[in-house]
Amino acid sequence: MMRTNRFVPTLLGLFLASGTLAAADSPSDAPTPKLGPNAVPITADHTYLTTAAAPDYWAFAAFVKPQVTTSACSIAAVTGALNGLRGLPANALDTVTTQQQMLDLVGDADWASLSTEGGDGVTFDQLVQFTDEALKATEMSGYHTETLKPANDDAATLDSVRALLTTNEASAGDALLLYFNQGVVTGDWDGPHVSVIGAYDAASDKVLILEVDQEWYTPYWTPTSVLLQAMLKPTGAEHGVLEGQTGGLVHILN
Repeated sequence: MMRTNRFVPTLLGLFLASGTLAAADSPSDAPTPKLGPNAVPITADHTYLTTAAAPDYWAFAAFVKPQVTTSACSIAAVTGALNGLRGLPANALDTVTTQQQMLDLVGDADWASLSTEGGDGVTFDQLVQFTDEALKATEMSGYHTETLKPANDDAATLDSVRALLTTNEASAGDALLLYFNQGVVTGDWDGPHVSVIGAYDAASDKVLILEVDQEWYTPYWTPTSVLLQAMLKPTGAEHGVLEGQTGGLVHILN
């Protein structure tokens, strides 16, 4: 969704602050880590992907591309998931569907408007709606969506999340979209976001998120319990019309 609190200093600001930064020696002046304690980048932990079949990772990772605007995470995630389900086109003249091509195929002005630079981004229900529209527009007959929208932080809910992750991990014939508070996982930006589930390591009870926010991140692992927390945290008032939104999983299956 739309990022509003990232700060990129100007060269002048860096120059003026350089003396202060060089002299700073207190812990509070240390730079914030790229990822907090709840996320481990794939570059630091790839054991599961080299020892297990990991069908979803190999099916979807190549197709999950950077979101084209700061508000276009839903388009990037849906496009990546549907491209992964369809695979590489067989014919030389067939292109891999881009995010703009997906928008054009679907033809929903609301999705386009919500995803422009500075747009509001989508609600969970809109993510489901636009995914259904994309399945129809791409003529993926037989495919449909089912949702898991957690309401409680309890053992039964966590078990239901694990069960769906296990089902999804069994083959590359289905896909999971994730609507979540990104900051709960990464320790940084506090807001709603959409990405694609890339793998589930049941033995370690951790989930690989294939990030579309690739200006800032590569794929990362997070514990399933943290994933649940990220889906349950309501969106804050600073996000306007998305205030109060909570997340969930959108299962695309045939």
